[in-house]
Amino acid sequence: MFAVACAVITAPAQASPAITDEDNATLGSQIRKFEPLDPLPLPELDPLLSVPGMDVASYQGNVDWPAWYGQGKRFAYVKATESTSYTNPYFGQQYTGSYDVGMIRGAYHFAIPNASSGADQAHYFVDHGGGWSADGRTLPGALDVEYNPYGQTCYDMSGEALTGWIKDFSDTYRARTGRYPVIYTSTNWWTQCGVGNFATTNPLWIARYADTPGALPTGWLYWTFWQHTSDPLDQNHFNGPMSALQALAHG
Repeated sequence: MFAVACAVITAPAQASPAITDEDNATLGSQIRKFEPLDPLPLPELDPLLSVPGMDVASYQGNVDWPAWYGQGKRFAYVKATESTSYTNPYFGQQYTGSYDVGMIRGAYHFAIPNASSGADQAHYFVDHGGGWSADGRTLPGALDVEYNPYGQTCYDMSGEALTGWIKDFSDTYRARTGRYPVIYTSTNWWTQCGVGNFATTNPLWIARYADTPGALPTGWLYWTFWQHTSDPLDQNHFNGPMSALQALAHG
């Protein structure tokens, strides 16, 4: 495995895929294609030690935020961008609407590491809604790295190259916002592609559709967010009480 301190390695130059509202990738969309869904009942976590939330993208359109808040959701992540060529046309309604009903909100970026550098994609993300503000209601942006929707699983990149790309994105995001991004991934993909250790800098958002989060990727001893189902839409838990979620938002 490769430590985060490795040198930045430039991704191989490839044309960015033509990404549309009909085929853009979302949190876990590729994980669900390659990893089995566990039919066990959904987890029941202590409400005093966890906070329920959700994530959305263009496929959800204009979201009925008051209804979801009424069902107990207290945070939301909204897809902002993918690669350097796609922005979610519903981002404004989704990002602002979640905030307006009282949720703590954040934005996420779907990474295409072989299309452009980590720095380029981090700048694109921040410039199109993925920033952070110290208002106590905005979570640090999240970087979604998972199975390639448009080609080879690991983007035709070595573990060292992927590690360098993620570090490039992460360091650039921190330079722009003052925060390290949350990293969303699955243990299977991370291990298969040989990605290194970011546990000392980046909170982990683990994807596993089962009644437990399971084993975690290299280095992380605990998860911060857990995406545990996509029915009827992506649903998540924060690992801690509401006060800890608020502290993460405050920075």
